[in-house]
Amino acid sequence: MAAQPEEAAQTAGLQHPKLGPKNMTTTEMKKNPGNDELPCLSNCASWKEGFYEKVQQRCLSLQETKVETIRAQKAKEEKVKKREPCDWLSKEWFSEEKESLDTRIYLLDKLLPTLIPGMEKLLVEVERKNVLAPDTEPTKFNPIIFLGEYLMRHNPQYGISTKSGPYLRGMKMVTEELKTEIPGTTSERLARMKSEAKNKRKEREQMDNMKSQLKERRKEALAIQFKEWTVDVSGRIPVALVESALRSFPDVIASTPIDVRKAIHDRKLEIIDTLGEKINIDEFTEYVHSYTEHFSNEMFQEILKHLCRCADDFQQAIRHDTWRQMFTDLFLDCDYGKVGLLDRQKVLALLADFYDRSPVIAKRRFCNPRQWPIIELQEIELADLWGGLGDQEVCEELSEKLVLSQTGISEGEVFTYEAVDDNEQGTHQMRTGNREGLFEQMGLSEAETGGISKEENQAAESSDAEVRKEGEDAVSAVKSTDFESSDLDGDKMQSEKSSFHEDVKTERQTESASADKQEEAFPGSASTGYSLSRGGEPGSEKQVEEEEFSPGREPDIETNREEDYCILDREPGSEGQVSQEKDNWIAEATNTISGPTPEATTMTSGDRAVADMDTIASKQDAPVAEVVKETPAGKERFSRQHGSQFGQQTSSETRLQDEDQGPAHSDRQDSPAEASQEFEVPWSGDLLTSDLRCRYNSYGERIPEDWKCENTRFPDLRPIMAEIQNRWASCTRGAFDESCLNLPQFVQLMETFVGEDISLPTVKRLTAFIKEEYKQTEEEKMEQLEKVHHISRLARRKLLLEALFEKWDNNASGFLDLEEVDAVLSTFKEGMEKEALRKAKKHLCSRYPQLSGVGKLSPKAFQTFLELLASEFTGDEDEAIDNLVEFLTTSVERSHMEYLQSLARRKWLHDIQQAAETSGASMGLVYKAVLKALSQDAEAHGDNKKISAYIALLEENQLSPERGQFLLRYVACTADDAPYVLNQILYRDMKGVSFAAVEEGKPIHVPRVELHGNIHFWNYDRPVEERRGSLLVLPLHDARWRVFGILGLDTLRDQCEKTIFLSHEISFYQGVSQAFSKAYHHVCRLENVLQMTVTALDWLYPRAPSIHTVTTYLVEPGKDKAHDYALHKVITMDNTGQKEIHSSPVLLLRKENLLRVYLFKCVDSSEVIHTSVCGEYHIAVPLRDLSGQALGIFDISIGHHQKLPPHEHKDLQKMLKMAQAACSEILKMSLEGTEPTYVLEAEHVANLRHAGILFHRFMLQDLRECVQKLDAESFADIKSYEEPPALVHNIVKAVLLLLHPDWKGSEETENWSQCILKLDDNLIQEIYCFDPTAASVQVQAELLLDCITGVPRAAVWQHGSAPAEYLYNWVLTCLSLAEIPSKKVPSSAPFGAQFYCPPS
Repeated sequence: MAAQPEEAAQTAGLQHPKLGPKNMTTTEMKKNPGNDELPCLSNCASWKEGFYEKVQQRCLSLQETKVETIRAQKAKEEKVKKREPCDWLSKEWFSEEKESLDTRIYLLDKLLPTLIPGMEKLLVEVERKNVLAPDTEPTKFNPIIFLGEYLMRHNPQYGISTKSGPYLRGMKMVTEELKTEIPGTTSERLARMKSEAKNKRKEREQMDNMKSQLKERRKEALAIQFKEWTVDVSGRIPVALVESALRSFPDVIASTPIDVRKAIHDRKLEIIDTLGEKINIDEFTEYVHSYTEHFSNEMFQEILKHLCRCADDFQQAIRHDTWRQMFTDLFLDCDYGKVGLLDRQKVLALLADFYDRSPVIAKRRFCNPRQWPIIELQEIELADLWGGLGDQEVCEELSEKLVLSQTGISEGEVFTYEAVDDNEQGTHQMRTGNREGLFEQMGLSEAETGGISKEENQAAESSDAEVRKEGEDAVSAVKSTDFESSDLDGDKMQSEKSSFHEDVKTERQTESASADKQEEAFPGSASTGYSLSRGGEPGSEKQVEEEEFSPGREPDIETNREEDYCILDREPGSEGQVSQEKDNWIAEATNTISGPTPEATTMTSGDRAVADMDTIASKQDAPVAEVVKETPAGKERFSRQHGSQFGQQTSSETRLQDEDQGPAHSDRQDSPAEASQEFEVPWSGDLLTSDLRCRYNSYGERIPEDWKCENTRFPDLRPIMAEIQNRWASCTRGAFDESCLNLPQFVQLMETFVGEDISLPTVKRLTAFIKEEYKQTEEEKMEQLEKVHHISRLARRKLLLEALFEKWDNNASGFLDLEEVDAVLSTFKEGMEKEALRKAKKHLCSRYPQLSGVGKLSPKAFQTFLELLASEFTGDEDEAIDNLVEFLTTSVERSHMEYLQSLARRKWLHDIQQAAETSGASMGLVYKAVLKALSQDAEAHGDNKKISAYIALLEENQLSPERGQFLLRYVACTADDAPYVLNQILYRDMKGVSFAAVEEGKPIHVPRVELHGNIHFWNYDRPVEERRGSLLVLPLHDARWRVFGILGLDTLRDQCEKTIFLSHEISFYQGVSQAFSKAYHHVCRLENVLQMTVTALDWLYPRAPSIHTVTTYLVEPGKDKAHDYALHKVITMDNTGQKEIHSSPVLLLRKENLLRVYLFKCVDSSEVIHTSVCGEYHIAVPLRDLSGQALGIFDISIGHHQKLPPHEHKDLQKMLKMAQAACSEILKMSLEGTEPTYVLEAEHVANLRHAGILFHRFMLQDLRECVQKLDAESFADIKSYEEPPALVHNIVKAVLLLLHPDWKGSEETENWSQCILKLDDNLIQEIYCFDPTAASVQVQAELLLDCITGVPRAAVWQHGSAPAEYLYNWVLTCLSLAEIPSKKVPSSAPFGAQFYCPPS
């Protein structure tokens, strides 16, 4: 009924008449006088049809004749005008004099058109009769009479037309112009309208011309911008990328006007989820211009910049895709058992080994494998997480400075030669230039470069050494026995050519000869090792300091550098050799910059056993070689490097020794051809690793043979299992496992390790190193295979038991009766297993205590029961479970109609859960799904009953406590009952059976409400005699069988006689109540997670000002296996602390956001992602659920900073660790059979604020652990101050006042000598046991804030005292916890529901 007014409003207004039926007769038309259809001609009046047809043809013929006549007349007039132009003497009549205007118009309009032709005739006649000749006789010709006769004959009233001459036509034009000067006349108005129309047309033409020019200029700009994109071999780019760039523009540009956002969102972009559909330059310009044609010039410039940034990101994506393909092949090669898993700890150990062997400069490019994000936050020691300046990063930084200073080359000098990229993100193109100009740009003189002269450079160029020049970087790497020279002049890069088919023997001879010459040139080199020239000054500390991060300025974005980092090979246990090799690497860098010196020598003979890594990669790594093939330049370099002046000293014995020792790693530099080889091959047009989780979805799956025989052993369960598998969400989300890595996780880990600025040859050597060093014993392989088989068996068992449960639970009630299952199982093997059944039931009741009072088995409890029973049997457990399943399957019979009914009902229940998972922490969709499921079942399986349904939740009664402790608030109902039921409150002292259902915890069915006498009717307008029907009240239970509300149904609106709810309907409604309970608590969990997230962001905001924005996404699973998950944007916080909670759904789909694919990679791998998007660096951190899958994502934008300042980076890690711990605790609280853990007193009384407390509670627990590890000696540094810094004194004073507020203003806090006496073990114990939320504790926040408000967070970190750091953060955490109970959180139903525990 509610829709009728809207329909009437839509259909109101004038109705256009319609033609009636062709065969409608006159009698029928008379019978329908109200019909608005016009009658048609009937077949009885055929003569009228013929008549109308002839008349119509005649009218059309006359019309065409008239039109032709007019056209001919106009054509004739045009010819006359061309032949006889107008006489412009008539313009003399045109004057602006207003007084004679009417007179002139009258003369020109009425008199002169007839008089002027008469005068012309008169003159012609006079000339013909020669009247004016002086010598002729007077004639009888009278001009007056002639003129009068002419005027009488050509009177305009009689329509006698005269031939218009040029002068008359001119006068006619003048007349028309003069008439337009008379105001108020029709001619004047018409002329004004024509003039305005002409002006507007002119303006419109000018505007169209300007728009056309602007359109062409914009298309030219777009055509130029197209060249920024990386195209495939056909010169095209995927249209999906362009679509993603346009879609992300409003989100990237914060100042986008609302109309621009609306214009982009109103025009729906076609969702193109494949890279196969591509466009060329012309199609690109048309496609983009169609979306940007209404943009202002400023916005068009912004979108051009945005497209350029997207093009750079796409170029980086192509580059990284090559790496990821190499890492994918590496994973497949290392997965010896083909189980789809690698040992995570072993991979981390290899990365750490590779990192340790790399030189200091190379380490700056890699991500430290011993730090986050390579390792997990839970794996970081508390002291490292909460420590000050003495942490690992600072120690490594100081060690790098020490190494550089000892080698006589400063950090600043080394990094002066780093390559500078063309466009900040790097196009990785080789660039050459003049060395003098290069050094001028860097501000280096000839002395600073070691006195290299141009002649020396030319001499170096003439050698047979490998030549490499990467932009401005002149630093070359060294292997133990391998030296190479570099082209420092930079005018051109030279590399001698050699044949690819050169004999190996000849190559070895050349190599040996070169080595002999080298020994002659450098005698004694084999024994003395390196001898560095230290003519230069030591490294400048000022330059080192400039390289450090300063919070006050943005660091320079490191450009992509093409140099080839080395791996220094060392023997185990040789620490001195490691130190020497590091010095050797720096020495080679110095020699490369300063030129070869006479003191430079070769390596010792014991260190010559080194093989080229590229040779290893080409010979042994066949799968890797398929992706990254060695270029001819690389082969040429390998064949020529042995003839270099700084080549190896090798012999046949050394060569054999190399073969015996196995492959090692080369630190040589790459040739320009190899360094740029990643750009020689054009893009294939596809990103092969953009969706690894989908492409390799089935890789590594180990399905036992038992899976294949399910169809024969359990035929009745086959369709149910298929339906369950179809309901499962897409398995593209990976779960984190601390012991192993799957394919997407391994690839992402490797990509995170190499960072953004590593060259392709370095990645090749890394993959070769991992492939060579990753070993797996047979025992490890069998253990891994057994683990995979175990996981597969558990998945099979879960699917099998779930299908069995659904077969037994035919009405989809969600529970099975424990006594019924027990009675059937007691007949298993003719009752021989009753003792095992008794033990299993006893263990089950101890694990689920509520079963003794409830007597119902949930799906999880049912599975546990059968597993416990199978464990009591002798023999294989899997076989025992299969026997039980087979027995229980045959113990129950279901017809096909019952199966179809159960299938439909489970589909409706699945829709309820799906609504909760895709609601974005909102209950609206859940309520709709519940009411829809109830109405559909009543219509399909309830004899088309008309039901009313409503949901009421328990709340604490704060309105009228005298009327009961709890009340029921109705939060949802069917549409017809909304005016009477919605938002109503039912108190305990009112009529009704709802509270009885709550207290008993069981459904209450009232078949005849008119006979009950204790029913509360909300609709008072319904007459008493119509208050007939059936009522059903179902309690809503949580996982621990506590009641939190009711689900009510009645049939008062149904006027039929049979309105009683049947047993199968009641069972299904119980299933609906259980499905709603799961959905409700799922939404509550999401709401609690978001509340915890807001608390975490509030904590992070003042501590990390370098973070630009933090965007929180929730992962929404797909509807089934065919649908991928989506990302729901829920919270956005900027660097001003302002948070935006997105109420309207903002969904991100993978196929619509190809340029923000890092978010989906984060979900796929459940790993941290560090990347650059649109010129800004982002850190994507997964928020995992209990299974290790990503439940949400923190997308942290740090702007143009490649890294955060150290103290902000530490604080970010703390926030993420606490947020993950709090999230896990929130998810654990809702598990069946799990009791929540309460640490603070406030957690017992503030159930609503529990999620907000959790974040600070875990932080307090961490700080307690840190403080407990301290002792009295830990405070020695603080106690050593005679006059402490104000920072230290304020922190200690705040701690003492927090524990003892009565010490305010006393000597215990004001006198430093008294303060240090309190720093002992007793203070540590007090801190560990202190609960700031306890009722007995009174925290004076203002007093504490006076002490620590002036203490900057960065100053505490820079102070470097771990105890001071602990105490400072402990005080702040206690303050935050003390403020939470005082905050008044509004009751936001339905999330303010209370719980009632029915008696057992």
